[in-house]
Amino acid sequence: MHIVWEIFLIFQAYFICTSAQLISPKIHDGWWAYKDAVQGSFVPVPSFWGLVNSAWNLCAMGKRQSPVNVETSHMIFDPFLTPLRLNTGGRSKMGGTMYNTGRHVSLRPDKAHLVNISGGPLGYSHRLEEIRLHFGSEDGQGSEHLLNGQSFPAEISESPNVFLNRMLNRDTITRITYKHDAFLLMGLNIADLYPDTTRFITYEGSMTIPPCFETATWILMNKPVYVTQMQMHSLRLLSQNEPYKIFLSMSDNTRPAQPLLQRCIRTNINFSKQGRDCPNNRALRHQYRVNQWLLK
Repeated sequence: MHIVWEIFLIFQAYFICTSAQLISPKIHDGWWAYKDAVQGSFVPVPSFWGLVNSAWNLCAMGKRQSPVNVETSHMIFDPFLTPLRLNTGGRSKMGGTMYNTGRHVSLRPDKAHLVNISGGPLGYSHRLEEIRLHFGSEDGQGSEHLLNGQSFPAEISESPNVFLNRMLNRDTITRITYKHDAFLLMGLNIADLYPDTTRFITYEGSMTIPPCFETATWILMNKPVYVTQMQMHSLRLLSQNEPYKIFLSMSDNTRPAQPLLQRCIRTNINFSKQGRDCPNNRALRHQYRVNQWLLK
């Protein structure tokens, strides 16, 4: 199995999760959509994915589907969850190709520069296969996973993530305005994307695109990194269609939250550890907060 870092972009920020998922090019070419595209035509949106194709029946009938709403009061502290480890084979820089798939901004690393992730809940090493961006059309949506029922508008930062700066600067993002556009990026340092924390939340789930295979180990890192308002605006100007078709923004490319059912959500955030024995109490709390001005 390969590993996918799915980056859920929301209003001026995102959080990152890692999922072990089987990747096939055919998945991206399937007959499905996140939202109604054109009046009078039918392309199945998430509520129909499991009904229109028998090979996708897990999307409707599965018991370990993703994304989910993470209720922090129901998380179980697991002291045996070790920190994640990033292995770039001794190379600090990598190359990759950015694609407009019509549904996501996708960055797929050059096969000559393998990046492997291990530790945490992962039983063995997984290869980084894709970095995929999800984002909303408005200032209060965009993340697939929810935390205590909230999606993540997050906050503006004037010091955005260095790695995302390379992906989302104007000279780069305008090269993939339309579906099937691609652009080669070189000199990327994956460590720049990795959030500066050892704390995370994890559970067993599924892919969030058809065929919704239940082969994913999701890891939600407990620290956001940032993009700017201008970068968010640029993402919303990406089209899910070819240039000769009507413009349809790629935004709102998220699957709704699915029932957790009997699954356990584990974390290495020890909420009960307080006082002098803990030099950094901030690290023991989930770091995602909804801006208060958005709640007014």
